[in-house]
Amino acid sequence: MNIGLSVLTGIALAVALASGIPAVLRVWGVWAVTAGITQLAMALVRRRMGGQWPMVVSGAISTLAGVSFFLQAGKDGATLRNLAEYAFLGGIFFLVSALRLKPARRDT
Repeated sequence: MNIGLSVLTGIALAVALASGIPAVLRVWGVWAVTAGITQLAMALVRRRMGGQWPMVVSGAISTLAGVSFFLQAGKDGATLRNLAEYAFLGGIFFLVSALRLKPARRDT
């Protein structure tokens, strides 16, 4: 699901580039909300695996950031700087989550 969503978002971003920064922010905002809700839901479902708290936080932040990007698109002086900061923070959350997940132990 995430791959499909990302491919569609990439296509939508390519189209939105022709319309300017506000269109890019709207597309990115919709993607962030959708991806954030999906990530949050999956982390809650997998909470018994342990190490999911960074994904819960990341999903919640993505959802809120997506709404913010969408609303920011309608304002004068909208920039893409916040997107870079968002992507950097998201990368940190994914790294922390990956480090906290314990590999499955194989009994041989």
